[in-house]
Amino acid sequence: MDWGLRNRISRILQPADGRTVMLAVDHGYFLGPTHRLEKPRATIAPLLPYADAIMLTRGVLRTSVDPDADKPMVLRVSGGTSVLQEDLSHETITTSVKEALRLNATAVALSIFVGAPHEHESIVNLAHLVNEAEEFGLPVLAVTAVGKELEKRDARYLSLACRIAAEHGARLVKTYYCEGFHKVAESCPVPVIIAGGPKLETDLDALEMTRDALEAGAVGVDMGRNIWQHDTPVPMIRAVRAIVHEKATVKEAAALLKEKGKR
Repeated sequence: MDWGLRNRISRILQPADGRTVMLAVDHGYFLGPTHRLEKPRATIAPLLPYADAIMLTRGVLRTSVDPDADKPMVLRVSGGTSVLQEDLSHETITTSVKEALRLNATAVALSIFVGAPHEHESIVNLAHLVNEAEEFGLPVLAVTAVGKELEKRDARYLSLACRIAAEHGARLVKTYYCEGFHKVAESCPVPVIIAGGPKLETDLDALEMTRDALEAGAVGVDMGRNIWQHDTPVPMIRAVRAIVHEKATVKEAAALLKEKGKR
């Protein structure tokens, strides 16, 4: 791994502990104006100081993040379908590596849909993106997306999807947390980051998922709705950050959340 690639990855995975708290705000690329992300700038600005990296589209980067922001940007470069379609797997590469470099992205991200109707196209998209991005020392993060088929979130399926992503050259993999997650992390030779997924029922659910994933081998979280759909999003991201980087217990993080929620 050359210096440029290592340097970019070290901006996402913090050198002190090799972990990351990524803020996912790329939902609009297929969901449109998602609840509490209707105005991206207003959502992102107060959370930016507490995130290690931001995952977003080029449109939101250009319109909603100040260019003096000193945070690594992970640029989503796949898309082409919307939530109105039953099959969300019909994606392609929508943003070029040249454009990502022009925008000073630290990494690029795209989804693969293993087992979906357009599995082949999505995996080939990943391979082509890796071929081009590696030329410039730009890491690729592969997202093991499942579309609307939530029942696929088990260790056997996610291990398959993550391993395929790594085998095709992804330097980082984002996937879901599941029971037996250690099997997923152990079988993937590149760092695995967990997705926050849909808004969970309670704060404790999100904090416990974060802790459990880290203990099972994840290197961090890429969390969106469980942070910015929270009634007090800044305390929530700080609580998640305490677990990821400060080794806080769930109880300590929850207490921190309550204490900061009163302010």
